Amino acid sequence: MAGEIPPAQPPPGPPARPLLWRWRHNPLRRRTDSLHAWLGLGVLIAVLALAPVAALVAAKTARAHYEDTARHQKLTRHVTTATLTHDAPRHPEPGSDEEEHTRYPAEVRVVTRDGVERHTRAEVEPGLAAGNTVRIWITADGETTDPPLTPKEIRSRTMGWALLAAMGVALTGAAAHAATGLAVRRRNLDDWDTAWARTAPRWTTPT
Repeated sequence: MAGEIPPAQPPPGPPARPLLWRWRHNPLRRRTDSLHAWLGLGVLIAVLALAPVAALVAAKTARAHYEDTARHQKLTRHVTTATLTHDAPRHPEPGSDEEEHTRYPAEVRVVTRDGVERHTRAEVEPGLAAGNTVRIWITADGETTDPPLTPKEIRSRTMGWALLAAMGVALTGAAAHAATGLAVRRRNLDDWDTAWARTAPRWTTPT
């Protein structure tokens, strides 16, 4: 249609080879390009500054939590001798590698710290006959449980939370940079449409 302004076509993006092209002075660099570069630098500095702090805080909090948990477990759990009341299953071949690592749940009889006899279930070696004894951890109520957390387990879990905290800061920074990049790109497209609307009429000839 005569006099209709053709749609604006955004200019091609900058070449991929110069990694710091937004910092270089050239006539095609826009103010938003410089702004995006400074924002990216700010996000990088923030991530480098906050990630160690977040990791340290998370590690300190996690260590305190797991140390308290370990102390509580030591007070409420204890290791005792349990007696099998029934034969344990014997599925693996005797002497095989599976027999060394396989455990089966079997009913056992334990005595709590209060002297109360209880029946519970524990993981035992295959083929163990009734009347044999095993050492297990139980709660004050006589229920089978895991042993208290060891210092190594506490360190491992603490390091895990510290790593997750640092990764969380890094991912937040990456998301913030991506969001600002999208906002800058939209602003560039809007500016391009505005500039094209002013320029296109001078390039079109009514027929």
